[in-house]
This record gives sequence, structure tokens and C-alpha cells, in this order.
Amino acid sequence: MRTILTCLDDSKAEDIVSIDLHGKTSLADTMIVATGRSNIHVGAIADRVIKAFKENSATAPRVEGLQNCDWVLVDGGDVIVHIFKPEVRQFYNLEKMWGMDRPGERRAG
Repeated sequence: MRTILTCLDDSKAEDIVSIDLHGKTSLADTMIVATGRSNIHVGAIADRVIKAFKENSATAPRVEGLQNCDWVLVDGGDVIVHIFKPEVRQFYNLEKMWGMDRPGERRAG
């Protein structure tokens, strides 16, 4: 997970949030939510995250949303990364849905 957070930071992703999913779902252990400034920025961030997953895992991540790049989901198994344009992130508000205000949730970076 640290590699993914570093990759997001290096890609100039904004408002990076890491959410601990232990005890909330069996989908993954951690969800990371980040923002890109434009469709191009979201796509570039996603490309770097995908590359980081491929370099550090035996299996390639599953990816959704690269066609439009307003919301890209990169599912690396134990870690799921959501990369949004600002207005799309605000609309879906995943942090609130997954209990951002609960203990154990924190802003990354």
C-alpha cells in the first residue's frame, strides 16, 4: 500500500485518503481515494497506479473507467484505488459512505 500512496503523491494526486476496510467488507483491506484535476490527469494517475500494481504483484489489477477518466477504479485485490475528477468525487462521496469519520480512517500524505 505504501508504494501506491507514493505513486499517487508522485503523480500529484490531490486529497489522498486511505480508508481501512477491515471489518466493513470482504472486498479489500484498504480503499484509497484520490483526485485528479482533469480527465487527462486522472488517466495519467491511473496509468502510474496500474504500473505500480503490476510491478509489485503477481497478478495485474482489474481496471474500470479508463475510457472516460472521470472516475477510474483500480482493483489490486487487497487495495482498491478510486481516482476521481473533483466534481465526480464530491457527487459519489465514498469517504462518507465508508465511514470516513470513524476511528481508523485518515487522510494520507
